[in-house]
Amino acid sequence: MRALILGGTTEAAALARALTDVEVVTSLAGRTSRPAALPGRVRIGGFGGAQGLAEYLETEGIETLIDATHPFAARISANAAEAVRLRPTPRLMLVRPEWTPQPGDRWTTVPDIPAAADAVPKGARAFLAIGRQELAPFAGRADAWFLIRSVEPPDRPLPPNHAVVTARGPFRVEDEAALLAEHRIDVLVAKNSGGDDAKLAAARRLGVPVVLVKRPPLPEGERVDTVAEAVAWLDGLR
Repeated sequence: MRALILGGTTEAAALARALTDVEVVTSLAGRTSRPAALPGRVRIGGFGGAQGLAEYLETEGIETLIDATHPFAARISANAAEAVRLRPTPRLMLVRPEWTPQPGDRWTTVPDIPAAADAVPKGARAFLAIGRQELAPFAGRADAWFLIRSVEPPDRPLPPNHAVVTARGPFRVEDEAALLAEHRIDVLVAKNSGGDDAKLAAARRLGVPVVLVKRPPLPEGERVDTVAEAVAWLDGLR
Protein backbone atom coordinates (compact mmCIF):
# COMPACT_ATOMS: atom_id res chain seq x y z
CA MET A 1 0.00 0.00 0.00
CA ARG A 2 1.17 3.54 -0.78
CA ALA A 3 -0.07 6.12 1.75
CA LEU A 4 0.20 9.90 1.71
CA ILE A 5 0.37 11.52 5.15
CA LEU A 6 -0.35 15.23 5.31
CA GLY A 7 1.97 15.92 8.20
CA GLY A 8 3.79 18.50 10.26
CA THR A 9 2.57 17.23 13.63
CA THR A 10 3.91 14.89 16.28
CA GLU A 11 1.12 12.45 15.45
CA ALA A 12 1.98 12.45 11.74
CA ALA A 13 5.62 11.64 12.48
CA ALA A 14 4.60 8.86 14.89
CA LEU A 15 2.26 7.41 12.27
CA ALA A 16 4.99 7.42 9.62
CA ARG A 17 7.27 5.54 12.01
CA ALA A 18 4.52 3.05 12.88
CA LEU A 19 3.73 2.10 9.28
CA THR A 20 6.68 -0.21 8.76
CA ASP A 21 4.93 -2.29 6.07
CA VAL A 22 3.44 0.61 4.10
CA GLU A 23 5.11 2.81 1.49
CA VAL A 24 4.75 6.20 3.14
CA VAL A 25 5.03 9.66 1.63
CA THR A 26 4.86 12.47 4.20
CA SER A 27 4.01 15.93 2.91
CA LEU A 28 5.19 18.95 4.89
CA ALA A 29 4.15 22.54 4.27
CA GLY A 30 7.73 23.79 4.50
CA ARG A 31 7.14 26.30 7.29
CA THR A 32 10.07 24.93 9.31
CA SER A 33 13.49 25.08 7.67
CA ARG A 34 14.88 22.07 9.54
CA PRO A 35 12.12 19.46 10.00
CA ALA A 36 12.85 16.33 12.00
CA ALA A 37 13.94 13.26 10.06
CA LEU A 38 11.12 10.96 8.99
CA PRO A 39 10.99 7.45 7.54
CA GLY A 40 9.88 6.93 3.96
CA ARG A 41 9.69 9.71 1.41
CA VAL A 42 9.23 13.36 2.38
CA ARG A 43 7.95 16.10 0.09
CA ILE A 44 8.02 19.80 0.95
CA GLY A 45 5.55 22.45 -0.16
CA GLY A 46 1.97 22.81 -1.30
CA PHE A 47 0.11 20.97 -4.03
CA GLY A 48 -1.60 23.89 -5.73
CA GLY A 49 -5.00 23.46 -4.13
CA ALA A 50 -7.43 20.55 -4.23
CA GLN A 51 -7.00 19.97 -7.95
CA GLY A 52 -3.22 19.79 -7.60
CA LEU A 53 -3.52 17.36 -4.72
CA ALA A 54 -5.94 15.18 -6.70
CA GLU A 55 -3.46 15.10 -9.59
CA TYR A 56 -0.67 14.14 -7.18
CA LEU A 57 -2.76 11.27 -5.81
CA GLU A 58 -3.26 10.01 -9.34
CA THR A 59 0.26 10.40 -10.70
CA GLU A 60 1.88 8.93 -7.59
CA GLY A 61 -0.54 6.03 -7.31
CA ILE A 62 -1.56 6.98 -3.75
CA GLU A 63 -3.98 4.41 -2.34
CA THR A 64 -4.92 6.15 0.89
CA LEU A 65 -4.61 9.65 2.37
CA ILE A 66 -4.23 10.43 6.06
CA ASP A 67 -4.77 14.04 7.04
CA ALA A 68 -2.66 14.41 10.19
CA THR A 69 -2.11 18.15 9.87
CA HIS A 70 -2.38 20.69 12.67
CA PRO A 71 -5.97 21.20 13.89
CA PHE A 72 -5.77 24.81 12.67
CA ALA A 73 -4.61 23.88 9.14
CA ALA A 74 -8.15 24.32 7.86
CA ARG A 75 -7.26 25.04 4.25
CA ILE A 76 -5.25 21.89 3.59
CA SER A 77 -7.89 19.77 5.32
CA ALA A 78 -10.57 21.26 3.09
CA ASN A 79 -8.37 20.70 0.04
CA ALA A 80 -7.83 17.07 1.06
CA ALA A 81 -11.57 16.49 1.35
CA GLU A 82 -12.15 17.96 -2.11
CA ALA A 83 -9.16 16.13 -3.63
CA VAL A 84 -10.47 12.70 -2.68
CA ARG A 85 -13.82 13.64 -4.22
CA LEU A 86 -12.08 14.52 -7.47
CA ARG A 87 -9.88 11.41 -7.37
CA PRO A 88 -11.69 8.88 -5.15
CA THR A 89 -9.27 7.78 -2.43
CA PRO A 90 -9.89 6.53 1.12
CA ARG A 91 -9.25 9.45 3.52
CA LEU A 92 -8.84 9.52 7.28
CA MET A 93 -8.37 12.49 9.60
CA LEU A 94 -6.06 11.90 12.56
CA VAL A 95 -7.12 14.67 14.95
CA ARG A 96 -5.71 15.10 18.43
CA PRO A 97 -8.38 15.75 21.09
CA GLU A 98 -9.12 19.32 22.11
CA TRP A 99 -8.17 20.66 25.51
CA THR A 100 -11.03 20.86 27.97
CA PRO A 101 -11.20 23.11 31.05
CA GLN A 102 -9.80 21.75 34.30
CA PRO A 103 -10.47 22.97 37.85
CA GLY A 104 -8.63 26.24 38.32
CA ASP A 105 -8.59 27.21 34.65
CA ARG A 106 -9.57 30.79 33.81
CA TRP A 107 -10.33 30.63 30.11
CA THR A 108 -11.88 33.10 27.73
CA THR A 109 -12.72 31.30 24.48
CA VAL A 110 -12.66 33.35 21.28
CA PRO A 111 -13.49 32.39 17.67
CA ASP A 112 -10.30 33.50 15.94
CA ILE A 113 -6.95 35.28 16.20
CA PRO A 114 -8.29 38.83 15.63
CA ALA A 115 -10.74 38.26 18.48
CA ALA A 116 -7.84 37.04 20.63
CA ALA A 117 -5.95 40.25 19.91
CA ASP A 118 -8.99 42.27 20.98
CA ALA A 119 -9.33 40.19 24.17
CA VAL A 120 -5.88 41.10 25.54
CA PRO A 121 -6.46 43.74 28.23
CA LYS A 122 -4.81 47.15 27.93
CA GLY A 123 -1.56 47.28 29.85
CA ALA A 124 -1.27 43.49 29.92
CA ARG A 125 1.91 41.46 29.64
CA ALA A 126 0.80 38.71 27.29
CA PHE A 127 2.46 35.47 26.24
CA LEU A 128 1.63 34.69 22.61
CA ALA A 129 1.95 30.94 22.08
CA ILE A 130 0.24 30.89 18.69
CA GLY A 131 3.16 30.33 16.32
CA ARG A 132 4.89 32.86 14.10
CA GLN A 133 2.52 33.37 11.18
CA GLU A 134 -0.57 34.94 12.73
CA LEU A 135 0.86 37.83 14.70
CA ALA A 136 -0.36 40.65 12.45
CA PRO A 137 -3.61 41.23 14.42
CA PHE A 138 -1.47 42.09 17.47
CA ALA A 139 0.72 44.57 15.60
CA GLY A 140 -1.57 47.48 16.44
CA ARG A 141 -1.58 46.76 20.16
CA ALA A 142 0.90 49.37 21.37
CA ASP A 143 -0.97 49.42 24.69
CA ALA A 144 0.32 46.00 25.81
CA TRP A 145 3.60 44.04 25.96
CA PHE A 146 4.00 40.66 24.27
CA LEU A 147 6.29 37.69 24.74
CA ILE A 148 6.30 35.84 21.41
CA ARG A 149 7.45 32.23 21.19
CA SER A 150 7.95 30.34 17.95
CA VAL A 151 10.17 27.62 16.54
CA GLU A 152 11.74 30.08 14.10
CA PRO A 153 11.91 33.90 14.07
CA PRO A 154 8.41 35.30 13.72
CA ASP A 155 6.89 36.92 10.66
CA ARG A 156 6.28 40.64 10.63
CA PRO A 157 4.44 42.87 11.39
CA LEU A 158 4.95 42.55 15.13
CA PRO A 159 3.56 44.56 18.04
CA PRO A 160 5.75 47.53 19.01
CA ASN A 161 6.47 46.25 22.51
CA HIS A 162 7.64 42.67 22.49
CA ALA A 163 10.35 40.11 23.13
CA VAL A 164 10.93 36.94 21.12
CA VAL A 165 11.86 33.47 22.36
CA THR A 166 12.65 30.80 19.76
CA ALA A 167 12.19 27.29 21.12
CA ARG A 168 10.80 23.93 20.07
CA GLY A 169 8.59 21.82 22.35
CA PRO A 170 7.63 19.71 24.08
CA PHE A 171 7.99 21.86 27.19
CA ARG A 172 7.86 20.95 30.87
CA VAL A 173 5.29 22.52 33.17
CA GLU A 174 8.05 23.70 35.50
CA ASP A 175 9.84 25.50 32.68
CA GLU A 176 6.63 27.07 31.42
CA ALA A 177 5.78 28.31 34.90
CA ALA A 178 9.29 29.77 35.24
CA LEU A 179 8.90 31.55 31.87
CA LEU A 180 5.57 33.05 32.89
CA ALA A 181 6.99 34.22 36.20
CA GLU A 182 10.23 35.59 34.72
CA HIS A 183 8.37 37.78 32.25
CA ARG A 184 5.57 38.67 34.69
CA ILE A 185 2.96 37.34 32.27
CA ASP A 186 -0.61 38.13 33.24
CA VAL A 187 -2.44 36.60 30.25
CA LEU A 188 -1.65 33.65 27.97
CA VAL A 189 -2.90 33.55 24.37
CA ALA A 190 -3.03 30.09 22.77
CA LYS A 191 -4.86 28.04 20.15
CA ASN A 192 -6.85 25.02 21.28
CA SER A 193 -4.56 22.69 19.39
CA GLY A 194 -4.58 19.85 21.93
CA GLY A 195 -1.59 17.69 22.72
CA ASP A 196 1.08 19.00 25.08
CA ASP A 197 -0.69 21.24 27.61
CA ALA A 198 2.30 22.32 29.71
CA LYS A 199 1.66 26.03 29.16
CA LEU A 200 -1.98 25.66 30.21
CA ALA A 201 -0.97 23.66 33.28
CA ALA A 202 1.55 26.38 34.18
CA ALA A 203 -1.07 29.10 33.75
CA ARG A 204 -3.45 27.09 35.92
CA ARG A 205 -0.79 26.72 38.59
CA LEU A 206 -0.03 30.45 38.65
CA GLY A 207 -3.62 31.64 38.25
CA VAL A 208 -2.88 33.28 34.88
CA PRO A 209 -5.97 33.75 32.68
CA VAL A 210 -5.95 32.26 29.19
CA VAL A 211 -7.39 33.56 25.92
CA LEU A 212 -8.02 30.36 23.96
CA VAL A 213 -8.80 30.36 20.24
CA LYS A 214 -11.41 27.82 19.11
CA ARG A 215 -10.55 25.36 16.39
CA PRO A 216 -11.90 25.95 12.90
CA PRO A 217 -14.50 23.38 11.79
CA LEU A 218 -13.21 20.26 10.07
CA PRO A 219 -14.64 18.88 6.83
CA GLU A 220 -16.88 15.85 7.01
CA GLY A 221 -15.18 12.49 7.03
CA GLU A 222 -13.94 9.63 9.12
CA ARG A 223 -11.64 10.64 11.96
CA VAL A 224 -9.69 9.07 14.81
CA ASP A 225 -7.86 10.44 17.85
CA THR A 226 -4.77 8.25 18.08
CA VAL A 227 -1.98 6.82 15.96
CA ALA A 228 -2.99 3.30 16.99
CA GLU A 229 -6.51 3.89 15.66
CA ALA A 230 -5.09 5.22 12.39
CA VAL A 231 -2.91 2.10 12.01
CA ALA A 232 -5.95 -0.11 12.65
CA TRP A 233 -7.95 1.83 10.05
CA LEU A 234 -5.24 1.29 7.48
CA ASP A 235 -5.08 -2.40 8.36
CA GLY A 236 -8.81 -2.58 7.68
CA LEU A 237 -8.28 -1.42 4.10
CA ARG A 238 -6.07 -4.39 3.28
